[in-house]
Amino acid sequence: MSYSTLLLARDGALGVITLNRPEKMNSLSDQLLADVRAAMDALERDESVRAVIITATGKAFSAGFDITPREQPRTTVQDWREHAKDGNETWLRIWRSRLPVVAAVNGYCLGGGCDLSMTCDYTVAADHAQFGEPEIEFCSAPPFLIMPWVIGMKHTKELLLLGERIDAAEALRIGLVNRVVPAADLMAEARKVALRMARLPAIAMKQNKEAINRAYDMRGLMANIEYGQEMFCLTSMAPSPEGAAFRKVAREEGLKAAIRWRDAQFR
Repeated sequence: MSYSTLLLARDGALGVITLNRPEKMNSLSDQLLADVRAAMDALERDESVRAVIITATGKAFSAGFDITPREQPRTTVQDWREHAKDGNETWLRIWRSRLPVVAAVNGYCLGGGCDLSMTCDYTVAADHAQFGEPEIEFCSAPPFLIMPWVIGMKHTKELLLLGERIDAAEALRIGLVNRVVPAADLMAEARKVALRMARLPAIAMKQNKEAINRAYDMRGLMANIEYGQEMFCLTSMAPSPEGAAFRKVAREEGLKAAIRWRDAQFR
């Protein structure tokens, strides 16, 4: 199969998904989400594939969900529910996959891109990577609220309530990533980890991953994800002068101008 927003390759027992919207900093469009789901389904069906790497082209792993003004804006809670469901079902394809998935984060990893990296089973970051969840700055919230389960309460509140970015070294310190390497070594390190996983017994890998995930589910992870999705929808619909101003600048002057406006307010 061919995909319009990503590249899918085979490297022996590994499948490699490369997000490929560099001109948009690999922002998560509806099509990109659909392509990720289709690529994961294709790899799942191939019994010779034993592990997956997800990475990206350009200077960003992903700058988050594509917030470019739409021709038909989302105006109802149901519109936002469908949007959140689209993203969350994509991340759950990775979370529930029989395959171990390694994220190779090559640059900016923000918003939904940060959620994607956390959903993967193992995360390797280039030393220049930056992480963050800036959604609160334009009156939004993470639709896939997995961060509290990855790094704990205090660090989660710091990132989600301040909307700030952190560098790769800090991401490693707080447990957001597993390993940081020089940018030139990123794919080699991700491949080494993925091959280590691929060499392990496939049935043991599948069942161990499922058992670990189930342990979190029994503690309330999925209920938390569903609640976070609903709060995202309600927050997106809530009246906010900051959110209205951001959207107005985006409509009239473009998204880059809106982001500059936002940064001027909060930096």
